Amino acid sequence: MSRALDPAEPPTLSSEGSAGSRPQGAIQFNSASAFFKQPLTPVFTALTVMLLVVLAIHFARSAGLVAALWGANGVAVAVWLRNTRGPLYDLCFGSLLVVGIAAGELLAGNSYLLTAIFTVANMIEIVGAVLLARRFAPTLNLASVDGACRFLASVAFVAPIPAALVAGVALNLTGGTDILDAVQTWWFGHALGIAVIASFGVSLTRRHLAILVNPWRLIEAAALMGLLTGACIFAYFQSPTPVGFVVVPLLILIAARFRVMGVTTALLIVSLLAIGGTVAGYGPYVSSAPELAQRALMMQLMVLLGCLPILLVAALLEERDRLSERAKAGQLRAERASAAKSRLLANVAHEIKSPVGGVIGIGELWKAGQLGPVSSTQAEMADMLVKTARQVEALAHDLLDVARAESGAVKVELRPTDVPGVLEDVRRATALRPDAEGLRMEVISEGDGLVALADSQRLAQVVANLASNAVKYGGAGGVVIFRASKVYDGVRIEVIDRGEGLSVEKQTQLFEPFNRLGLERSTVEGHGIGLALAKRLVELQGGSIGVTSAPGEGATFWVELPAA
Repeated sequence: MSRALDPAEPPTLSSEGSAGSRPQGAIQFNSASAFFKQPLTPVFTALTVMLLVVLAIHFARSAGLVAALWGANGVAVAVWLRNTRGPLYDLCFGSLLVVGIAAGELLAGNSYLLTAIFTVANMIEIVGAVLLARRFAPTLNLASVDGACRFLASVAFVAPIPAALVAGVALNLTGGTDILDAVQTWWFGHALGIAVIASFGVSLTRRHLAILVNPWRLIEAAALMGLLTGACIFAYFQSPTPVGFVVVPLLILIAARFRVMGVTTALLIVSLLAIGGTVAGYGPYVSSAPELAQRALMMQLMVLLGCLPILLVAALLEERDRLSERAKAGQLRAERASAAKSRLLANVAHEIKSPVGGVIGIGELWKAGQLGPVSSTQAEMADMLVKTARQVEALAHDLLDVARAESGAVKVELRPTDVPGVLEDVRRATALRPDAEGLRMEVISEGDGLVALADSQRLAQVVANLASNAVKYGGAGGVVIFRASKVYDGVRIEVIDRGEGLSVEKQTQLFEPFNRLGLERSTVEGHGIGLALAKRLVELQGGSIGVTSAPGEGATFWVELPAA
């Protein structure tokens, strides 16, 4: 007997090539083989890390042996997270990073002891960032506020803390460096490097890069980045006063036009030029902060607190775009489903009308005795047949009206309509109903000039539906009142009964098609489409419809239409 596979368990291949169990070692072997089959990415990453280590040590040191901007770890974290294939792959990739960092430290002129200290500290930071990202931001989704906050908090802000402590203590024990200064400079430089460079690497997805396929969008992106570069050169190299705020509007504009990928690219430009200008001895803080470490710290704070939050703005905009696309897709599906339902209702109504008409004709002939002698029992049965067939015919007409109304095929001719006259006509017609016997019906007109801009035929149909419901469900109260009054710049029509009333829950379901509020098995006849049709007809006339009710206090159905 073959074993059923768990849907959550990926199928494995045995040595014969059939589905079966696979030892854990095979998974590790595949992760290692993936590393050796595609070695260019890990090797290129290690070489890039080595180059960035050399550049940072030579050009970005601001507090003794610690650099103000450290980009090597950001590159390592981004590539590692984008190319995860298993435990042995991680081990091989991490080993290459150790070699790259150590080689960069030695090429930059550090001693073997410093090389060992910095290599260990950097690997603690890189491995910690990868593990934290897999735990708290596994989707690497910077296109949402939650995903961006998780990534920045875990990878950029938390991961450098243990490494900073290790490096600070080690430098203090070996060279007497102040621990607080070393930890502070390490954390700010590495947090900034990971926040900017790792976010940039993670945001480079096909969906984002597809934006640049359009030549005009590519030109726009190049122009904005060029304008930002010029603003940064002026603010961080030439201006003697702090005018770094000029880059913020440009960052917001880039966020609005190119979302997350554009902002991460812009932040990379701002960070390189701001820290580079400060370390080179330029910028607005040269006179106010003579020490390089202080100037670098102020510039790091400016980027982290003044510019990095724009990434969350871009994430919010991108999340809004995604939700908007989903809403549009859902609306399109709903419109298609509604159109299909309307076509089905129309087809069903047409198919019902023809045979029902024949049944009514035969029943009337039978009842009249034109098909032969008829007994009293047969006459009663023929009368019941005609009555039931006419109910089905009325249902077919209502279905057809609903289908036409929802598809927009119903045309209304809006003209001045005397509302009290319509209410009086409906009252007379309703009073002739067999189930209205014994009910008191009256029309109340409050004020003069109760003329609405409406389709008189459709308005009478709406009020007749409301009156029918009042008789069927509120007739126990003994009275049905039709009231017309002025409201704001319109006319209000009310159909009031003194029946059992409706709960709030039932009121929310009243105007849903085919919903009879649990009365499907009651003796009260109906199909649950009268109010839905009335709502649609009122909306076509530019009005609104609703109900005011409470259990035991009756119900007031109201319609408001614009005045003529």
